[in-house]
Amino acid sequence: MLDLFLPILHALPVVLEWPNILGMVVGVLTGMIVGSLPGLTATLAIAVLIPLTFSLQPLVALGLMAGIYNGAMYGGAIPAILLNIPGTPPSIVTTFDGYPMAQEGRAGYALKIACWSSAIGGAFSAVSLMLFAPPLVKVTLLFGPAEYFWVAIFGMSTIAILLGKDPVKGIIAGCIGLILGSVGSDVMTGHQRLTWDQKYLIDGINLLIILTGLYAIPPAIRMIEKGVVRGYQLSDFKSRPEDSLSRNFWSFVPTWLRSSAIGIWVGILPATGGSMAAFIAYNETKRVSKEPESFGKGNPLGIAAAECGNNADNAAAMIPALVLGVPGSGVSAVILAGLLVHGLQPGPQLFRDTPDIVFGFMWQMLLTSLLLFTLGGNVATRVFAQVMRLPQPVLAPMILCLTFVGIYALSSSMFNVWLMFGLGIFGYLLNRLHFPLAPIVLGLILGDMAEHNLRLTLLINQGDWWSLLHNPLSMLLAGLSLLIMSLPLIGMLRRKLAGTAETPAAH
Repeated sequence: MLDLFLPILHALPVVLEWPNILGMVVGVLTGMIVGSLPGLTATLAIAVLIPLTFSLQPLVALGLMAGIYNGAMYGGAIPAILLNIPGTPPSIVTTFDGYPMAQEGRAGYALKIACWSSAIGGAFSAVSLMLFAPPLVKVTLLFGPAEYFWVAIFGMSTIAILLGKDPVKGIIAGCIGLILGSVGSDVMTGHQRLTWDQKYLIDGINLLIILTGLYAIPPAIRMIEKGVVRGYQLSDFKSRPEDSLSRNFWSFVPTWLRSSAIGIWVGILPATGGSMAAFIAYNETKRVSKEPESFGKGNPLGIAAAECGNNADNAAAMIPALVLGVPGSGVSAVILAGLLVHGLQPGPQLFRDTPDIVFGFMWQMLLTSLLLFTLGGNVATRVFAQVMRLPQPVLAPMILCLTFVGIYALSSSMFNVWLMFGLGIFGYLLNRLHFPLAPIVLGLILGDMAEHNLRLTLLINQGDWWSLLHNPLSMLLAGLSLLIMSLPLIGMLRRKLAGTAETPAAH
């Protein structure tokens, strides 16, 4: 056991050299800026950064990447809470309770919860990366196409909990997400689906275009529509006595522990990502809550679950990337490319030949998460949040400009800008008709994963549908999915039986 910990401890003094510390601080600040701008992501920022790191030492470059990774995942919560616009895809879930809290004048408290939850989730994830990489990576080897299909179904089954009071509208919204996810070339046959002879749609619709359209444009339109002159006031960022995080600290602990475990589990599964971790963590917190009806109306535990689950995915996604060379997320895939650029080959030889670098990177993931405690709260409330104090009729055109510039920078295509704007109008109409947007996003993210793995399983097993339940793990995931989907029905039956029991008593 001591032999396992010695390389980890030996790498710490190397990480604490001043060039590495500077790289981590710059990375966190850069990540928060990138995450707070809708349309920009950690993946894009790290991809742009890699060519600039050729002349840097590997650990300095990795420190920058780790800082951007953790900083951007938290930075996405800033516009999610203040403007109802997810800065990064996983921060969609943060909007559910973050924006209602901001509307109640509790923006500062919401930002503080997001900061602490992000830091704690990231720290747990980094510790799991350092201590449990070899045993945890064995779990991923148990997952084949059938298991990944059930993981996707399990994720989509949470739509049943997000439906709210109108299940029909929730199901329709989920189907819209599945349709949007089907646009593009079939990965199996190459046949084009729903492209309408547009070459720009052959590769499908970029997730950021859809998310920015559905979540950024409608709030801007509503700001213009209402014509509200008042922006956020300075008092909105000051915590009330009852909103003290130190006073309510222990009420968040179960949510942080549960969401961290979920984020780590999702992170080590390749091709899942922080969005799924945030959705599952949020819904599990809502499921076990004594006041589930308060979620979506400004419940602080909703923010804690979303941000903690999202950030707990970060370092965990690097476990299969470093040990097997199989990235657990899009960001980890880009970081993997950064390792290769610096001549570092993932796999057992990475741990054997360059332990200071690989374990140093693990320390950097931990330290950049802890930096959020100081940099995150102060920067969010004293710098970024002050912009939100502008009157809304002034802020709305700025939001629209940022979204247009961000989407154009993503692909240098005006077609995508107009597509994003069209989806924004569509999202505005859905809002007016009271359709939930969360099922759209869930269907969009997980629909492609479910379809691909279903068809791959049937192809391998020559069309045998029973192959989807060929081992206990598949049956366990299928059973959990059915259980979650049946919860609303069980609740409805219990209410009906309770009403039937009360009726005779009334007579």
